[in-house]
Order: sequence, then structure tokens, then C-alpha cells
Amino acid sequence: MKRRDFREKTQPLVMIIPMIDIMLFLLVFFMLGTIYMVQTNSLPVNLPQASTAAQETRPNVIPITVLASGEVLFDKDSEPSQQLVEKIHAAISADKDTIFVLRGDKSARYENVVAVLDLLKKSGARKVSIATELKQ
Repeated sequence: MKRRDFREKTQPLVMIIPMIDIMLFLLVFFMLGTIYMVQTNSLPVNLPQASTAAQETRPNVIPITVLASGEVLFDKDSEPSQQLVEKIHAAISADKDTIFVLRGDKSARYENVVAVLDLLKKSGARKVSIATELKQ
């Protein structure tokens, strides 16, 4: 009978290449997934086009929509907001770094968009962006 020598132990092999492949796949999956989760779910409007348009990717983004009729919609509301100042103050008090994205219809009057910008400035909003579509 042959005796086995217990001093000879085989070292386990760590296959790192498949782990790297899986980690890169997960990274790409989550990057693409967050792009679609960050999009603002608000009412569709005809935005003006710009060649440098970029999408805001930060988590606390609140869209304010100015319709062609001059009505102003806050966040995902479907009816015009009468308490716009109070809603802006509440959003700012909840998070000082709230980003307001002004989404003005391209056929909306310029004075309506400026009035909302003025209202945001008076309310203490520090970060305001204007939404546009990418020019094709």
C-alpha cells in the first residue's frame, strides 16, 4: 500500500480574468441602468434645440415646465401650480443642493420663462439649468 505524503498540498488557483469580466459587465449594466433612471419624468414639451445639450445626472433634480399657454407645472404635476413659491421653498429646505431644470416649451413666451427664473432666484435656488434638446 502506497502512503500518501501529506506535506504535498496543492495550492488553489484563483481565476481572476473571469472575475474581471463579470465586474466590467456589472459596471456597464449599472451605468446604462442609471442613465434611464435619472431622466426626468415630466410632461412632454417641445424644447428648443442646442448643440451643447447635456442631460443632468444628479439625483435631486426637479423639473419646472413652462407650457406654451404660459402655465407653470412643478415637478411631475399635471395641473398648473398655484403654490409654486411654497413648493420651491420646501424643495430647497429639504436639500440645499436641489437642481431645478427649467423646461420651457419653444413656443412659450419669453417673459413667462424669465418670470419663473426670477421666482427661482427670489426663492433662493442656487442651481438652475435650462433644458434643451440636442440639435441633430
